[in-house]
Amino acid sequence: MQYMLLIHESEDAYAGEDGAQVMEATLAGHMKLIEKLTASGTNWSGNRLREAHTATTLRYDDGGEGVIHDGPFAETHEELGGYYIVEADDLDGAIAWARMIPVPGKGAVEIRPVWPEEE
Repeated sequence: MQYMLLIHESEDAYAGEDGAQVMEATLAGHMKLIEKLTASGTNWSGNRLREAHTATTLRYDDGGEGVIHDGPFAETHEELGGYYIVEADDLDGAIAWARMIPVPGKGAVEIRPVWPEEE
């Protein structure tokens, strides 16, 4: 089964005096995870996303009219920073991969099963 691992983190973690070092350490952690995924033979994909201020959201009201808004979908201190899609036997396997994702400071990794097209 495929699982999407959505990385929610604060962009503030990469700001300030040590922001470049935090970014370097985080990217190194992602490279280690990619090496482990590849070495294990796990099917995976993923991407880093641009900053939240580049987002555009199409929000629907009760009448079904879509309204365009600048920015991410929710008022939050965490932004969607990237994602992986991994193949895992079960939720426990997906959680094991999610635990390897580096998230500086406070944040979260949302683990969600992908709904196969054939269902």
